[in-house]
Amino acid sequence: MSAFFELRTYKIFPGKMKEWLNYMEKTIIPFQVGKGMVIHGSFTLDQDKETYIWIRRFENKDHKEKLYNDVYKSDVWVNEIGPKVATLIDRDAIIVKNLKSTKLSIMK
Repeated sequence: MSAFFELRTYKIFPGKMKEWLNYMEKTIIPFQVGKGMVIHGSFTLDQDKETYIWIRRFENKDHKEKLYNDVYKSDVWVNEIGPKVATLIDRDAIIVKNLKSTKLSIMK
């Protein structure tokens, strides 16, 4: 598999969206970018105050696996970020889909 995107959809606990967005933008995204993640977008839905969506890009499956290990097995994630995330999102409701760009897509 060549380069692809990962579309992640989260259900944020009621009343926690503002706190979630603050944590994503000030802690999670900078941490992941520092580990090499390429994040193409971060979104909320106007009509739904509990849904958060973001898109990351990977060169291939091996690249994704390496970055997942670098991020999610790090001491910072395991001991600090991960436990905080568990207070803000319903991890059982996470939806992850891999996307491949079509020929005319601007996102490559």
